[in-house]
Amino acid sequence: MKSCNELFSRKKYWAHRFGVAPVLPVSREEMDDLGWDSCDIILVTGDAYVDHPSFGMAVIGRVLEAQGFRVGIIAQPDWTRVDDFLALGRPNLFFGVTAGNMDSMVNRYTSDRKKRSDDAYTPGGEGGRRPDRSVLVYSQRCREACPGVPLIIGGIEASLRRIAHYDYWSDKVRRSVLVDARADLLVYGNAERQIVEIAHRLAAGESVSGLTDIRGTAFMCHGTPDDWTEIASEMVDQPGRIVAPVNPYAEQAPASGCAESQATETVVAFQRKPRIDRARSVLRMPSFEAVRKDPVLYAHASRVLHLETNPGNARALVQRHGDRDLWLNPPPVPLATVELDRVFELPYTRQPHPAYSQARIPAWEMIRFSVNIMRGCFGGCTFCSITEHEGRIIQNRSEDSIVREIETIRDSVPGFTGIISDVGGPTANMYRLACKSREIEAACRRPSCVYPGICSNMSTDHAPLVHLYRRLRELPGIKKVLVASGLRYDLAVRSPQYVQELVTHHVGGYLKIAPEHTESGPLSKMMKPGMGAYYEFKEMFEKYSQEAGKKQYLIPYFIAAHPGTTDEDMLNLALWLKRNGFRADQVQNFLPSPMATATAMYHSGRNPLRKVRYRGDKVPIPKGLRIRRLHKAFLRYHDADNWPLLREALKRMGRAELIGNGKKHLVPAWQPRGTGSTGEGKRNGGKPFRTRHTGLHADRPVARQQRKGGAKKRRPTRPARPG
Repeated sequence: MKSCNELFSRKKYWAHRFGVAPVLPVSREEMDDLGWDSCDIILVTGDAYVDHPSFGMAVIGRVLEAQGFRVGIIAQPDWTRVDDFLALGRPNLFFGVTAGNMDSMVNRYTSDRKKRSDDAYTPGGEGGRRPDRSVLVYSQRCREACPGVPLIIGGIEASLRRIAHYDYWSDKVRRSVLVDARADLLVYGNAERQIVEIAHRLAAGESVSGLTDIRGTAFMCHGTPDDWTEIASEMVDQPGRIVAPVNPYAEQAPASGCAESQATETVVAFQRKPRIDRARSVLRMPSFEAVRKDPVLYAHASRVLHLETNPGNARALVQRHGDRDLWLNPPPVPLATVELDRVFELPYTRQPHPAYSQARIPAWEMIRFSVNIMRGCFGGCTFCSITEHEGRIIQNRSEDSIVREIETIRDSVPGFTGIISDVGGPTANMYRLACKSREIEAACRRPSCVYPGICSNMSTDHAPLVHLYRRLRELPGIKKVLVASGLRYDLAVRSPQYVQELVTHHVGGYLKIAPEHTESGPLSKMMKPGMGAYYEFKEMFEKYSQEAGKKQYLIPYFIAAHPGTTDEDMLNLALWLKRNGFRADQVQNFLPSPMATATAMYHSGRNPLRKVRYRGDKVPIPKGLRIRRLHKAFLRYHDADNWPLLREALKRMGRAELIGNGKKHLVPAWQPRGTGSTGEGKRNGGKPFRTRHTGLHADRPVARQQRKGGAKKRRPTRPARPG
């Protein structure tokens, strides 16, 4: 792995003499109070400004402040005009732009493309305070406000849209956000290393156009430098039918590629050298124009991208957009424990900016008494983008740092009652888990360390986490330490001691876990374990709960309409839910977020977990509002509004025997009055019949029933007649 400077090792910028700001300024008045005539860096964000280490702009702002720079925040500006973007004046070094902690489209729209009415990152939970595709809009306004100022984009929205990507909301492949935003640089992942180096080099007088060697960044260029070796991505993972085999002994490697794509994508031949310097080799991916036209090439590009995510062996990637190239440098080197500790122990107030007064910010209220103990995830779930953003190498904080943060919460955060609401991170139980060998870790290209089974090189020792829990419980003034982050139960069962510790002391009555599905078809496309691990964990959970004398419950989460899911899969899941007595109040339809592997499946109908082919290995994709609504209805089989849709589906599937009023049936044959808005049948103009809540046949209009003598007060003992 390439060496790098320690995050806080550089000499501080001259402006450090102004000292630490009580809170980063959001107005000229605050700048005047601090004695600033200008800001060195201005950060623009779609979130309310909360000075807490769970909010990205607070972290980046405080890290830059610790380097000596004067940093201002423009939070949730009015994007319809430039005035708010001039509120702090012209920055001396650069604008930093982010949509906030969430992708603005995910934040604004549901999986059914309906607008949400609220926004957890806005005062009062008010919706509509940020524009769609916020990075693009904010970037445009920054250019209008201060022409010529370098523009750096980052955060989750930019990170996951760093290459040509399928956009669910427009149902098309869009260009890299760097191209559309016309920014100078894009930083992806957790950006502390990148943003610190960018700031110091710009302050030293370098041009932003010369910052092309920083890991974790992307920029636009013209062609590949002469001293770099360019390798066509098809040489790494050939899509489609192979035209000609590659002769490894030939001086000139033949251009190869799928015949179907030759018209739209030129495969770059390269001069094979006896030894290729991996650090100066770049993979040329299919162009934006090619992946936009060919879904199979899109799946191939997604596969190549995910193969090049390990900081220890990833190569640079290049992708043509029109007449220019998008260049992606390898991912940043993960932060060491001492660096991560300092990031989390910067002088955050841990509260919203005073300008918000007493306004409620739901996202802050949720996390203000929680503590993040690590970063990253090696699970590799295909529907999740944590790995693509934070990496799969776990970055851990020290016990002492975590203890100090909890003591700070205890002593300084208003409203603290002695209960820490969560100790975790992207997952609850990957703290200090890592590959047993640094050499193997640096060379590994697996997308997951736990699928299809836990890697033999992966340590599953939960002893450090058990020790941490015990130490936190002993702190004065701490009544309870809860664990609310997602639990990898397939890892937890490897450590019964951990499960006992968790269940006995750190569960607040309910523990949420995510099997996601029960059937092998969708589970294999999610890269999730089978139900065997769930049952094993459930048995341990119930055993230790009983031993502790506590009534505690597991709450499983499931996803509907995920790529690889059929109607039969959802029916089997619904039957499993009913057998086990689960009635899900909130269920989730699969949302194809940018850059996720499952999104590539959704768009292409192919499985990029294997070599992508034009023929074979096609994935069933639940597309369209009707089928997605049906799959969601299976998860909420107990909701009377879903019964007409489910009855229709069961008849079509040849499973009408599941319609009836007994325990073995999935949905009843009767329909409560005023329910069934989804409707079934074509009579009555396709409108749902209004029936009395009396157990009468749902397919018989009320008026007709009344002509036959009115409704009886008892439920029939036999199932309704087929409609």
